[in-house]
Amino acid sequence: MKHSYFILVSLFAFIIGDATAERADRDKPVYLEADRATVEDVKRKDSMRVSIFTGNVILTQGTLRITADKVVLKEDISGFRYATATGDLVTFRQKRDGVDEYIEGWSKRVEYDNKSDKIELFRQARLKRGEDEVKGDYISYNMNSEFFQVIGSNERGVETGADNRVRIILQPKNKSNSPVSGASDTE
Repeated sequence: MKHSYFILVSLFAFIIGDATAERADRDKPVYLEADRATVEDVKRKDSMRVSIFTGNVILTQGTLRITADKVVLKEDISGFRYATATGDLVTFRQKRDGVDEYIEGWSKRVEYDNKSDKIELFRQARLKRGEDEVKGDYISYNMNSEFFQVIGSNERGVETGADNRVRIILQPKNKSNSPVSGASDTE
């Protein structure tokens, strides 16, 4: 049973293609909007600068957009940022590189690491690309390779709702290649 969701996740990753998250986003500035903010100055504790944003928070970096009730943003001495976003429903959205399509996600908590370009969704997590969708209690998503791992709440040992299994919806990709009706096999 454990291996079945890994197979489905691998299948989903294969089907979604080789396009990745918008590569230029990493080099763009981070913009934050919130009702309140506490921002540390240049002094850094343990090599990290911590800022806390609360109330209708919007974090934007290029095409990446995260909305939450609260965001704790940590910045290391190299300038890499790590954000933990929480709320009744945290959302993220990012354009895929080279195509006019977005990856979208929803959960109760989102952790974003811009050093490794990884985003993790916790509790009632949902990830969508086009019409394909995956749901679980936890989703780890690598924004560069578009590889993800999905775990249900039973697997994590937590109960977050009545439906604790991993769910994946994969849409047919090339509907126009179906045989033409009325065509004969002898032609």
